[in-house]
Amino acid sequence: MAITSGIVLYAVVWFMVLFVTLPVRLRTQGDEGKIVPGTQAGAPANFNVKRTMIIVTAIAFVVWAIIAGVIISGAITVRDFDWLGRMSDS
Repeated sequence: MAITSGIVLYAVVWFMVLFVTLPVRLRTQGDEGKIVPGTQAGAPANFNVKRTMIIVTAIAFVVWAIIAGVIISGAITVRDFDWLGRMSDS
């Protein structure tokens, strides 16, 4: 795996982890009972961006390391997904 493909893989994994973790432990203004005028009740009440980004980065690194390790080791290759037999064996 080249440096560029590793960075792209990490970016994809990071954003996937971000979108999965955003709703975790989310308290909305409706849940808190303190709705700020002009906002929806589903808006976050106390959203800590720094803590969320640190957690996402740590989880994404672990997931990325596992995926990169599998790719680099060759345990799973592109040929494993060639169900129609279109790739040559050379």
